[in-house]
Amino acid sequence: MSKVVIFGIKDFAELAHYYLAGDSRHEVVGFAVNAKFVPFDATFRGLPVVPFEDVESIYPPDEHSFFAPMSPRNMNRDRELVFCAIKQKGYRCISYVSSRATTCDNEIGENCFILEDNTLQPFTKIGNNVVLWSGNHIGHHGVIRDHVTFTSHVVMSGHCNIGPYSFFGVNSTLRDGVEIAEGTFVAMASAVMASTDPWSVYKGNPAQKSKYPSTDIKF
Repeated sequence: MSKVVIFGIKDFAELAHYYLAGDSRHEVVGFAVNAKFVPFDATFRGLPVVPFEDVESIYPPDEHSFFAPMSPRNMNRDRELVFCAIKQKGYRCISYVSSRATTCDNEIGENCFILEDNTLQPFTKIGNNVVLWSGNHIGHHGVIRDHVTFTSHVVMSGHCNIGPYSFFGVNSTLRDGVEIAEGTFVAMASAVMASTDPWSVYKGNPAQKSKYPSTDIKF
């Protein structure tokens, strides 16, 4: 069991607190945000909110862990910046895997947020800072690299290789063996039948590449 500080005080942080309090052995002891966002009463969900700039003097990294379950804003790059800042302060980041997810001794990195009804088949590896929202199928012998977001009800077939910073909309589908390049945005209900190009947007069934780059997507 770890004493955990959660980064943020918005929806994702509130959900993380709910899941960790009710479905983990970890103890949430407080929240951290950049100093300018600390609320007037410096509390959230009945716990202290402290400035991230000073967090290590309040919650020392040798006694506490961190969790930063942030949104995919700016193609997951905002979440990456926070994750790296936490690591630079010397913290270990926990991962949350729902007790109602199906896993098969998968290798799972730090700061992952894996919710209920996900199925992770055997021999698939999950990198750092990955969000798998509810109800996804993650096929066998695949790799999901760092800073990736799956929304809900995404079907990733076997032997897929998911590049960093990728994003998958609700009900999207990946054919077996596809290579999803870095920064790929797959729109809701799209079916990806072939490997993708970096920092590109794909939509439709079968999915076609948009003329707009995914770097234009800010959420």
